[in-house]
Amino acid sequence: MSKIKLNLNRRSVLQGIGAAASSGPFVMRSAMAQGTGDIVIGASQPITGVFSFAGTAMNNGLGDYVQWKNANGGVGGRKLRYVSEDSGFKLDQGVAIFKKIMASDKPNFFYGDSTQWVKAVAQDVVTSNSVMTSSTSLASVVADASTMPQHVVPGPTYPHLHEILMEHIAKTAAAAGTKPKIAYVYSDTEFGSDGIPGGRARAKKLGLEIVEEIITKQSGIDVTPEVAKLRRSKPDIVIFQGYILAPMPEFVRQMKEAGLEPQIMGTAWGLDRPAYDSLGALGVKLTGVSAYSYGHETTSPMINNMRDYLAKARPDLKSISPFYISAWMSGMLFGEIAERTIKAGKPLELANMKAALESMTDWDTGGIVGPKVDVSGHQIPAGRVYSYDSAKKTMEPASDWIKV
Repeated sequence: MSKIKLNLNRRSVLQGIGAAASSGPFVMRSAMAQGTGDIVIGASQPITGVFSFAGTAMNNGLGDYVQWKNANGGVGGRKLRYVSEDSGFKLDQGVAIFKKIMASDKPNFFYGDSTQWVKAVAQDVVTSNSVMTSSTSLASVVADASTMPQHVVPGPTYPHLHEILMEHIAKTAAAAGTKPKIAYVYSDTEFGSDGIPGGRARAKKLGLEIVEEIITKQSGIDVTPEVAKLRRSKPDIVIFQGYILAPMPEFVRQMKEAGLEPQIMGTAWGLDRPAYDSLGALGVKLTGVSAYSYGHETTSPMINNMRDYLAKARPDLKSISPFYISAWMSGMLFGEIAERTIKAGKPLELANMKAALESMTDWDTGGIVGPKVDVSGHQIPAGRVYSYDSAKKTMEPASDWIKV
């Protein structure tokens, strides 16, 4: 997908700041924006619709972070306030929610539900001079500080995830003295295709062989002809990208019937419980790159804080999904940006908040991402490889944290 063509470089941001002082539909010159009152986080969440399973978790994650942070002193002596509405994962509805909350609640930060949402509101966000955004999207197009100065990605981009995975494969292969053949299976969506060029380039650099690339629709497909291609190429590793669950189990089942048992790998959203439980039931040890520590781990102080909070606030919730963690992480980023801007004695305006974000070169995530991380590039370029443990029925670390 081509990069969004917006004039959002540093000069245009500064020009937008001057223009926003005197005109524009989203001008925020209230006392709230200048240093008193609540720090407001708005959100357009897909609480219903095709991605409701993720949207509910994201809405809870961001809302719960706000409650937890307020109970622990807030940000710069100010309380956070969370305002969200259901987008149903419909772009027009999500944009309408953005405009409504911008007018009614004058947010300092805004969380959206997709790559397309980030693109759709980008110009209005920059013009407002008062908002920074984040979303569940890990697309590379929204992590470009020169064209998206108002946005921060709460993890590594899809290309970085695949670069990390190739680094792990190369290191493991070198230790074993093997030269694995790799196949890619990915959906014909940005979620599926965005990371593949990065993985392909890193594989070439590391001397890894990609023997097959298969592109499918995201759902409702007959995998039989695709499995026939894999039977001919005989990969040692099959990497899936762009799927939450289906059609991965059907691919695995048919590959087994064809006498193929490659190692199955994936990234990010394809490593959630539905995937590793379903593949585990087929006797497959799913391996892949996660952007975050898992919700059952006890080595992350911040994950422990989530679990303690949930034990009181949502006692029926038995596991913490990566979507919940990702939204909580966006809340942490918003909070840190606000705190640094306030400590610098500056108003919560875009240029000041962008400068605060770009000062985060050694940020402690509380163990959500193991090492201290550099977020100055508007993303978190680190991840960790996990593998399914059939005895524990959980994903367990298979590498250290890898930065790219």
